[in-house]
Amino acid sequence: MNTLKQAIAYFALVFGTGFMLGIIRVLWIVPKIGVRTAELTEMLPMFVAILLSARWINQHFTDADDVFIRLKTGFLALSFLLTAEIGLGVGLRGVSISEVLLNHDPVSGSVYYAMLILFALMPWFLARQES
Repeated sequence: MNTLKQAIAYFALVFGTGFMLGIIRVLWIVPKIGVRTAELTEMLPMFVAILLSARWINQHFTDADDVFIRLKTGFLALSFLLTAEIGLGVGLRGVSISEVLLNHDPVSGSVYYAMLILFALMPWFLARQES
């Protein structure tokens, strides 16, 4: 149950940040500089959000010696994140599940997928750095 709480907190921190940045990106940045550049510009603040959120989760929830819990936390949070993105894509934008997951710019989409992997692994990675 503690792992579930950690994953929910980690997901909420990162998703909340991404949701707010996404609104700013779509409404104000994309019309000025285009989709690819706007998405790539958003990646640095999202990396910082992932890093700080994972650090906070590790400090406040997780036993310092249990690396497996940190992996479970990251991948469970990733499943919540993907579920939320699919829900928003289907519900708000009216696109199919495959479009939500696969319809990305080749450049910024590749960075997006790398960020998803980084998001899942960051609690574990920081645990390794701390020990």
